[in-house]
Amino acid sequence: MASLLYNIHMDLPSLKNNVIELIDAEQASLWEVSTYLFEHPEVAFQEKLACEILTDRLRSAGMDVVIGIGRLGTAFRAKIGSGRPIIAILAEYDALPGLGHACGHNLIATSALGAGLALNQLPGRPNGQVQIIGTPAEEGGGGKITLANAGVFDGIDAAMMFHPASKNLTTRGSLASAKLTLEFFGKASHAAAAPEDGINALDALLLAFNNINAIRPTLSARDRIAGIITHGGEACNIIPAFTSAKFSIRSNTTRRRELLVQRVIACAQAGADAIGCSLKSSVTPGYADIIPNPILADLFGKNLQRLGREVSEPDPNERMGSTDMGDISHLLPSIHAYLATVPEDVAGHTEAFRNLCLSEPARLAMLDAAKALALTTLDLLFKPAYLVEARSALDVYLSQN
Repeated sequence: MASLLYNIHMDLPSLKNNVIELIDAEQASLWEVSTYLFEHPEVAFQEKLACEILTDRLRSAGMDVVIGIGRLGTAFRAKIGSGRPIIAILAEYDALPGLGHACGHNLIATSALGAGLALNQLPGRPNGQVQIIGTPAEEGGGGKITLANAGVFDGIDAAMMFHPASKNLTTRGSLASAKLTLEFFGKASHAAAAPEDGINALDALLLAFNNINAIRPTLSARDRIAGIITHGGEACNIIPAFTSAKFSIRSNTTRRRELLVQRVIACAQAGADAIGCSLKSSVTPGYADIIPNPILADLFGKNLQRLGREVSEPDPNERMGSTDMGDISHLLPSIHAYLATVPEDVAGHTEAFRNLCLSEPARLAMLDAAKALALTTLDLLFKPAYLVEARSALDVYLSQN
């Protein structure tokens, strides 16, 4: 790849200073957008207002904007420049049902907007391309996976986004996840008059739960198995002929997640065999684990330090959830950075976390994230060799895991 410059008369440090100034100049309007998104939460695949306000701002700045990419009505892409390489900055903007923006997606979306607006205002145009991609339905809908399957990420050389958290982190991963449904089929009978004629599907289901609990001491620190009974029978005087349960299964890698899924199915099969039931299991793929790219993480971390934020190393016992950004990180070099926004004792997906997404630390995190995203994009445009190194690092990881 050839060396890329926005303007041959400006060096990288000057452009970086320009980006910081441009975002600072937009901070009031960016916070207005973030507050609007917070006050108008929309759940997965229904983010019409969010899509509208974000794309209106990007289009008004002169960017080429397309809505409905990947056959998702609330997904969008805004472009700056043309050719290769292509750097993608991702926006999330769906809210949680009943909780609103208790995961800070209002901040995520506005950071991507701010980065895009600043990069678009720099003098000249890059011999390359920046894309701001609006990705719906992270909260359980897997919008990024749908977009990837539709080819939206084809040809993109690196992808970046930020997420609010309690620390500044660039190499924190996530858990790979899957959903498992178990259905047990027995035989109904009168529980008092003829229990011996029945085959109790609830007993089989309870044995499955007990078997799962029995293997918990053998699980690793990052393994998670959580389940609920979705159907336990029709009446207490009838031997249940049908029962069902749903499980969320997570681990630190996709390979380990698949192993856990098979172990849970084996626990269920043992329960079914003991009672004489038949078992039907169905797996819904969840999200892959995030592969933090070391090259991108190093660049992003240095830019955060430039902004006055100290970057922490992830704690071995760091809280982690799952995200569809994990699937993107398996396809191309990616970073899912975290910026300190809330105290360490506040967990995501809670009312306390939601309320803090309108706080002054949240505003500062959003602005610093926008700056770091834009600054890291400039690093990659000015020295495309970083992208070669990033791709190589991802290929090595994938070959070894």
